[in-house]
Amino acid sequence: MELFLRLLLAHLIGDFFIQSDKGVKSKEHKKVKSPYLYYHCLLHIGLAWLMAWDIQFWPYAVFIGLTHYLIDLAKLYFQQKKWQVEALIVDQIFHVSIIAAAVIMAESVEIPSLDKLFDAEKLVLYLSLLFLTKPCSILIKTAISKWTPQEDGRVDSSLQNAGKWIGYLERLLIFVFIIVGKFDAVGFLLAAKSIFRFGDLKQGDDRRLTEYVLIGTLLSFGIAVVVGLFYYGWFG
Repeated sequence: MELFLRLLLAHLIGDFFIQSDKGVKSKEHKKVKSPYLYYHCLLHIGLAWLMAWDIQFWPYAVFIGLTHYLIDLAKLYFQQKKWQVEALIVDQIFHVSIIAAAVIMAESVEIPSLDKLFDAEKLVLYLSLLFLTKPCSILIKTAISKWTPQEDGRVDSSLQNAGKWIGYLERLLIFVFIIVGKFDAVGFLLAAKSIFRFGDLKQGDDRRLTEYVLIGTLLSFGIAVVVGLFYYGWFG
């Protein structure tokens, strides 16, 4: 289990944090000819080996990297715009399944334990905190992309990337509130955000925008609550 969680952490870092938007666009445009696709494959090999922290794990790290390449390549050629959410979920299920298969195949390898950094509780905490930032933001953005309101020509006076960082902070705060048992604070946070949002949406006078924001907010809060309850139920 510890090795699986360590490799899952490596996957999360490689797929969502180190991979740049420029690299994603290059892969979508050039597909098999994109150099970023091969760089991404090598990155996952290196991260998997680094997390295992054993030279004997290299064949399984290569297995993870090569299958990651094949899964990403298949996604690039077969995904359709209307199935973006499904493609993202299926893509991640395949990656996690490959990691599980690599762990099973590597049973005979004596992987050194790194309890001070990577016991099960710490690993699940790291994974939860990381997932609630950029990966969760990408999932929500993809899920509601078909409802994105059209530009109306007005000047956007909001801070650059403010919505993204608000989402990060609200999900992390909800997670922290739940794992320390302060469930009432979650309701207070939702109420506070609703009050601040109400004025903007009322002035905008756009029902579609209101519904779009509401769906995004409920998804964001819902995912954070589920992750928090999962951790609280396991380690609380």
